[in-house]
Amino acid sequence: MPLPHSDARSDQLVRDPAGGIERLLEIMRRLRDPQTGCPWDIAQDFASITPYTIEEAHEVADAIERQAWGELPGELGDLLLQVVFHAQMATDAGMFGFQDVVQAISDKMLARHPHVFGDESRDKTPEQQTVDWEKIKAAERGGQQARVLDGVALGLPGLTRAVKLQKRAARVGFDWPSTDEVVAKIAEEAAELVEARDQLTQTEVTEEFGDLLFVMANLARHLDVDPEAALRAANAKFSRRFGRIENWLAEAGRTPADSDLAEMDALWNRAKAEEKSR
Repeated sequence: MPLPHSDARSDQLVRDPAGGIERLLEIMRRLRDPQTGCPWDIAQDFASITPYTIEEAHEVADAIERQAWGELPGELGDLLLQVVFHAQMATDAGMFGFQDVVQAISDKMLARHPHVFGDESRDKTPEQQTVDWEKIKAAERGGQQARVLDGVALGLPGLTRAVKLQKRAARVGFDWPSTDEVVAKIAEEAAELVEARDQLTQTEVTEEFGDLLFVMANLARHLDVDPEAALRAANAKFSRRFGRIENWLAEAGRTPADSDLAEMDALWNRAKAEEKSR
């Protein structure tokens, strides 16, 4: 049965399981059709869709971290849909289309891999290739005329952007020589946060808290730790251990609301010891 308000060729494509990327592009075109599409999809714009794009990227990262390989194709599909959605909105606005997106990234990959697609030697370490990659990116930004921090995306998660800003600054020598200075700065910022809490406004407390987080991100960089990954792991650990507390209380017919801090802290330590003994 043909879909309503459509042509046979389009219907055949959207129903074809082997239609590939063209099938997805046609589905999105149909969803955004101002006459026959989905009212929700039609109402969206770049700003309203951006949070979903970020969320889907995080869900891909979550599936990888959990090694949920059976879920990964679906999560990558959700992320791909975001690219297609943005491209269709751009097409609707006469700005660019999906093929422009494909061409842009393809051209970029060729330009940034001269050791694969050009005449440069492949006899480099991954570290040297990273250095060369950054040099090419700097040239794309305007070489020596570009400012050091240009191009670090505003939409990155805060800790990730902090590390990227610090890496850029470190390349021109604006960096502490060791973790000792970073740790000392953390103590200094923590003291300033306590002072702000006791004496200053909430706005100033927020500023000092941000300073402390920024230095913590710097320590992560010096220790070669991904702060976002470390925080996700800490979140998972907290959830896991608190879940054990709930389970033990439930065995006694109780909930956390029926307990108190002293008891739950003891159960927390029990959960912690249980994990360490495995």
